[in-house]
Amino acid sequence: MPVAVRQLEAPTAIRTHLGAIFVSLELSRSTWLITSLLPGGGEKMSKHMVAAGDVAGLLARFAELKRRAEARSGTCFPIIVIQEAGLDGFWIHRVLEAEGIESHVVDPASVATSRRRRRANTDKIDGEALVRALLAYKRGEPRVSAMLRVPTPEEEDRRRIARERKALTNERTRHINRLKGLLFAQGISGYEPLRRDRRERLEGLKTGDGRALPVHLKRQIGRELDRLELLIDQIKVVEAERDAMLTAELAVSPAPAMLLALKGIGPEFAAVLWSEGLSRHYDNRRQLAAYAGLAATPWKSGAIDHEQGVSKSGNPRLRTTLVQMAWLWVRHQPRSALTLWFKERVKQNNGRLKKTMIVALARKLLVVLWKYVNSGVVIEGAMTVA
Repeated sequence: MPVAVRQLEAPTAIRTHLGAIFVSLELSRSTWLITSLLPGGGEKMSKHMVAAGDVAGLLARFAELKRRAEARSGTCFPIIVIQEAGLDGFWIHRVLEAEGIESHVVDPASVATSRRRRRANTDKIDGEALVRALLAYKRGEPRVSAMLRVPTPEEEDRRRIARERKALTNERTRHINRLKGLLFAQGISGYEPLRRDRRERLEGLKTGDGRALPVHLKRQIGRELDRLELLIDQIKVVEAERDAMLTAELAVSPAPAMLLALKGIGPEFAAVLWSEGLSRHYDNRRQLAAYAGLAATPWKSGAIDHEQGVSKSGNPRLRTTLVQMAWLWVRHQPRSALTLWFKERVKQNNGRLKKTMIVALARKLLVVLWKYVNSGVVIEGAMTVA
């Protein structure tokens, strides 16, 4: 007798019960693309657009999604939203949370994409990929994507001082180089624009062929000095705000004072270390190194075993400061265990690989400083300021 084949009531694909409305936001300067997946709607994703910055329109669309989902299933579902960290910052996330909507901000680099050499990339594709990443994250799949811990407005504002000072010092360097370049083209070298007598020395300068500075060039240099002096004054104001912030932080945490007590760490390094990295919570030292972009990136497959160096995918300001501080640590902390480790490794390589070893020292230094300010673990051999 023929065997009756039992017809499956559902396709062979694995189906999961959607207990919420999953939404992704693809943000741009002109429009926001809303990609949604509703319970009871199969696997089809809906897409709608609202004007950029139209929060009322966004919330109205969410209300419409909830109404449609309730009409289909008779149940009121919550909305879960995901967006990429980017130019818009975190204000949209805060608006959604204030409305009682669960919101997540994801690191764009952690969302899985096609590895084809020429892959298609549109807002529609990115929106669907974000919804899939959110579904996997809510299912509890490990390491599916990296959700960010959104800083509070106070934490975000605290970081601005060190970042503004860095921008101002970079701009100051550009003006200094421009001044030196203008004079070098006339055969003049050795002029230092940061000296207090910069304008007096300008009056006595002669070109390489013995002429006085041309009138228009001299006026241009004067305007450059005006901008340079304005930057110098602004840097002083920002540094005063930085020192006041560190003093105010002592009422909340002793960590800034602990950092300043170590020889080789000044107010700027302490401000960057605390505001950019050490004020956050980390479960372990690997998370800490990954946040700073100092985690190792091995390439192992079969017989291939290659180290690609640090990831550089974390906080660039924290990483740059740590590398700079590592060089100063070797100079100002010659008897510390970290400095002895660095010198021994360089000696084993006959004085080579100093740059590679200094990055490794920066990673070790970050870990010991984290343990020092959070648990009071003494840094072996470190000297404090007298």
